[in-house]
Amino acid sequence: MVLFQLQPPRTLKYLLEPPVYAEVVAPRGENVTLPCILRANPSQYTVKWTKMEVEKLSRLELEDGGRYRCQLSHDLHDESVFISLRIEGVVFPYQSKNGRYRFTYTEAKQACEEQDGRLASQEQLYRAWTEGLDWCNAGWLWDGTVQYPIIVPRPACGLETFSGLRSYGSKDKDHHFDAFCFTSQTSGSVFFLSGSFSFQQAENACRHQGAQLALVGQLYAAWRFRKYDRCDGGWLKDGSVRFPINNPRRRCGGLPTAGVRSLGFPDKAAHLYGAYCYNS
Repeated sequence: MVLFQLQPPRTLKYLLEPPVYAEVVAPRGENVTLPCILRANPSQYTVKWTKMEVEKLSRLELEDGGRYRCQLSHDLHDESVFISLRIEGVVFPYQSKNGRYRFTYTEAKQACEEQDGRLASQEQLYRAWTEGLDWCNAGWLWDGTVQYPIIVPRPACGLETFSGLRSYGSKDKDHHFDAFCFTSQTSGSVFFLSGSFSFQQAENACRHQGAQLALVGQLYAAWRFRKYDRCDGGWLKDGSVRFPINNPRRRCGGLPTAGVRSLGFPDKAAHLYGAYCYNS
């Protein structure tokens, strides 16, 4: 018989242990300080962060979220604490203009980046589900898995009778699904131009205002962070027509929940709508 003796966890001598599940939350574009606090001050020491070698992050980007390790070295003594940084944002489902389930993994990743986002992580999709995201189409996530969030179980969305994240697991990246994108607040602003524009006319109208047609992620960010509410369908840069609703009412899509409503990808020449512009 081989006996294993468990070593007790090392007691921190110099670093103050952060609270359990210590997490710092901030939106994109903000500055944030990750705490790495000394309980005692050694005579000489160095501190190293494993993701960045500074403790203050400026103008956060979407990819800055994650787990950071603060390592203190003093003579032959090393000790570490861990801090999680969560970028505050919003997850949105995204489909190809050619229809449902048209993206490979690489195409889904590119599509999200083109809409001012990135593929969402499983943690971000789970948080979106807890906040009310209910979507019946499966989409790629950053880790290469394919999942979708269900609040209200129904026959068209799988046979299960419980709510939660439904997962197809990891899929061959050449298979085709939709995408779940993640974005955060932006430095610019979204505004609406009333009118009856073709897609090209909408582009020109925004340009005359010193702006450009908004990206889908920019409209979602305005809806989430600025509580943008507008009942008028308008063109976006990808050729889709959408409108943001924070105050649900019957005449504005008829759905009881807040969200960004989509009218799909109408014919760019034959259909006329307003325009959602973005000014940076």
